[in-house]
Amino acid sequence: MDFATSPTVSFGIFDHLDHAGGSLRQQYNDRLEIAAACDEAGFRAYHVAEHHGTPHGLAASPNLFLSAVAQRTRTLRLGPLVMLLNLYHPLRAFEEICMLDQLSGGRLDLGIGRGAVPLELSFFGVSPADAQHRYNEAAEIVLKAMETDTLTYTGRHFSISDVPITLSPFQKPYPPLWYGAMKPETARWAAENSINIACVGESSAIRAITDAYRANWVARPPHLMPLLGMVRIVVIAGSDAEARALAAPAYARWFKTFTFLSRVGNLPVPSNLPNSFEQALDDGFCLVGSPSTVRETLKSQIVEAGVTYVMRQLAFGDLPLAASLQTISAMRSTIIPDFTGWTSQTV
Repeated sequence: MDFATSPTVSFGIFDHLDHAGGSLRQQYNDRLEIAAACDEAGFRAYHVAEHHGTPHGLAASPNLFLSAVAQRTRTLRLGPLVMLLNLYHPLRAFEEICMLDQLSGGRLDLGIGRGAVPLELSFFGVSPADAQHRYNEAAEIVLKAMETDTLTYTGRHFSISDVPITLSPFQKPYPPLWYGAMKPETARWAAENSINIACVGESSAIRAITDAYRANWVARPPHLMPLLGMVRIVVIAGSDAEARALAAPAYARWFKTFTFLSRVGNLPVPSNLPNSFEQALDDGFCLVGSPSTVRETLKSQIVEAGVTYVMRQLAFGDLPLAASLQTISAMRSTIIPDFTGWTSQTV
């Protein structure tokens, strides 16, 4: 397929909201300052993960945090990536989604999923054996509620009878949907259902996923294709050495919180996770350096991965707030303008 007919490249933020080690209140305030700066810089969206029982995720209620983001921004879109539907009654999830979409003036990007960490689901009494089927039912109920006045549903996990639906989303019939795609099979399903995807991994592995997406989109207009995203940790400073000095200790703390539940539950560490900063650089997961270094590496990765959307982790570990704001400033002044009208086919 000709990538030149794909959407132009855009940039967003992905945030685990992992614990930096200090005051939680200050960390939330720092993130709100980052969101406001991203809004001013012209980023597309702020995506927040949902985790439980781990310092790697302090946005246990992502919609609550994002409602604060909505009040401090004007054009920045926002959303959970993903909202773990297994941990909500679907009617309650539907109501929160509607409220956030209305409060933000229709800026919600809705990521939904079952939850990738069985131990986290077990904290809420959800067994791995039930997780997929329970999620399927919950997702069906949430989307069905968006398009009806009275909801009735009978399934294995949920039974709902004649419930009046008095809330509705701002965006019709519902906000744009997102899903984490870790393999080509998931990408095929997402393409068939017009769902945006977010990928993590090396560029070559991501390319297999984006190729699968495009192969299942060929019968529809290319300019309407949802976003094909990849997540990358990014730190930009005055020089490559300065950026690495900032990023290396922050990555070490980020990795420590990421593996917290693996240590607590005596579970294996995810195999696709670089276990050191140097490995993360080699794998292309971390883009660290001067503006010119990051720009050229980014262009190469976009082409290799075949993505149209880059979700940057600009705040992670104990990286100082000033370093995150410096990266945002560099993105605004030197990188985002360079990518105006740029596609993954551009050379």
